[in-house]
Formats: sequence, structure tokens, C-alpha cells
Amino acid sequence: MANPMPKISDAEWEVMKILWENPNFTANEVIEALRGNSEWKPITIRTMINRLVQKSAVGYSSDGKVYSYYPLVQQEECLRAETMSFLKRITGGALKPMLIHFLREESLSKEDINELRNILDEKI
Repeated sequence: MANPMPKISDAEWEVMKILWENPNFTANEVIEALRGNSEWKPITIRTMINRLVQKSAVGYSSDGKVYSYYPLVQQEECLRAETMSFLKRITGGALKPMLIHFLREESLSKEDINELRNILDEKI
């Protein structure tokens, strides 16, 4: 049986996004990448990286005293797991009620509608 997808907090998602885009970043590089997007102190970011390592969401390699971090989980897998978790909480796992709600509430361009039609046609 495969390992379950680790639970990643909202803050940890920000770190994961950096590592998905830049595998093998050092902690300092992650800190620098987040500098404009958050007000987290470097120690906070290092703590999040360590938590992600403990959760087996991130791995690391070392070259002497320099550690590089890389994702152990794929972004698509995490998105799928988060989507399913959200669906279970909100609609008991049913996709249709959520889709109907969004389609009724959101303004969609013709391109959006055509793209949705194409996706639905592929499902038939």
C-alpha cells in the first residue's frame, strides 16, 4: 500500500511551491524566494522546511554543511489529495454540487465555457 499523502499546512504550501519550481534549493534560497511574499522570519521558514522533511514531503541532500531540499511528493498528487479532502468536507465527496455552485456563481468567458465543454466532451 502506498504511503498516504502528507498533510501540508497553508504556510507549508508556500514552501512547497518554491521547491516544486526550484528543486535542490538551499534553506537560504527558499528564504530569499519567500522574502517578498511573506513576513516570516528565516527561523520560521527553516522550521517549516524541517516539518516538511519530517512529514516525508521534502527530502534533502548535503554537500558538507550545505543542505539542498527537494520535493518528495508531486504537485499534482498534492493538488488531487487537497481537492478530494475539500470535496469530502464540503459536499461529502460529491463533485457535482460543487461544480453546479461554481458554474452558477462565477462569470465565465466564452473561452472558459468552450474549455469546459471540451473537457466534458472528453468524458463522454
